[in-house]
Amino acid sequence: MHPTTRRLLPIAAIAPIAAAGVLLTAPASGDSAAKPAAPRPIVHDAADTKVEQRDVKQFWTAAKMAAAKPLILTRNRNGRTTAAPSTGGKAVLIKPVAPAAAKPGTVRRGAAPADEPSATPTPSASETATPTPTPTPTPSASTLAARSSGAPWTSGGAIVRTEGRVFFTYQGRSASCSGTAVTSANKSVVITAGHCVKLGGAFHTNWVFVPGYNAGNRPYGTWVATSLLTTPQWNSSEDMNYDMAAAVVAPLNGQRLVDVVGGQGVAFNQGRRQQMYAFGYPAASPYNGSRLIYCSGRTFDDFLLSSDHGLTCDMTGGSSGGGWFLNFNESTGTGTVNSVNSFKYNFASFWMFGPYFGNEAQAVYTAAQNESAT
Repeated sequence: MHPTTRRLLPIAAIAPIAAAGVLLTAPASGDSAAKPAAPRPIVHDAADTKVEQRDVKQFWTAAKMAAAKPLILTRNRNGRTTAAPSTGGKAVLIKPVAPAAAKPGTVRRGAAPADEPSATPTPSASETATPTPTPTPTPSASTLAARSSGAPWTSGGAIVRTEGRVFFTYQGRSASCSGTAVTSANKSVVITAGHCVKLGGAFHTNWVFVPGYNAGNRPYGTWVATSLLTTPQWNSSEDMNYDMAAAVVAPLNGQRLVDVVGGQGVAFNQGRRQQMYAFGYPAASPYNGSRLIYCSGRTFDDFLLSSDHGLTCDMTGGSSGGGWFLNFNESTGTGTVNSVNSFKYNFASFWMFGPYFGNEAQAVYTAAQNESAT
């Protein structure tokens, strides 16, 4: 295949038939001037009635979720790739929050698979403390050359509740991505990738978020989207530089998402080439979508066809939309989401790329947290 063709390996998985955040603002490094307001994000009504929400929940049987297989897309040199989003806007950090019903507990690291989420998990408030910044190593050429393998996350913490698998219907077939519950005014926002809400000119249907998904178990329930939002650039031309989206999910059993699982922080207009952790539910070989997988390392700037972040990581189809975290604390499982798994080049499967979260991504988040969840 031509070296300029890229394959979006960590996209959707397919099978026949898928408390308000605290804003901390500061000028971004090297540029104190505020950027113009980003265009209004695109808002799409999903299952916005009780009847629709009931039907969507009933649609997603365990068998349909297990049947999801990777969808692989390709783009060539003619694919739209715009200028890099600048770090020149106002830096915004939104702190993580703990579940409302959290109780003090002890975080265990290196737990065996049996200690991952069960049908009756007990959240821990200590797992969602504000993370301590993670030191970043000195950049080196080995960063680009390394083949980093994804590994199952076994250290527990808030990430096993806030990260989840996303399911939806795409062109009549069931599909899966990944997503992250984040703190928000309506306590109901999931951050994911643009192609995980819309692809090929149409928004997906039957969209649900399953936090803490583990080998078919849904320990925190199935949360149905009432609204899907994405950037104008992704909506109009599927521009990979703006492959970011959010979903607003309906309450479940009278409770809102963040009150049940907690919410990770979100960061916008941050510096590049930082240490980050990427999470997701890859479903293509050698993975099967049953477990939470992660990669970590220092990001680099894509020097080929996009203005995205790059990270050495071998996660595969189904991990799209999983969160990339700054300042991730392994002990608590908390950090600030600053990108999502987006695409891979077919000739460099050891690299994962994710969009820069600038003003456009912040506009999507802001609109989502102000949407009604009911």
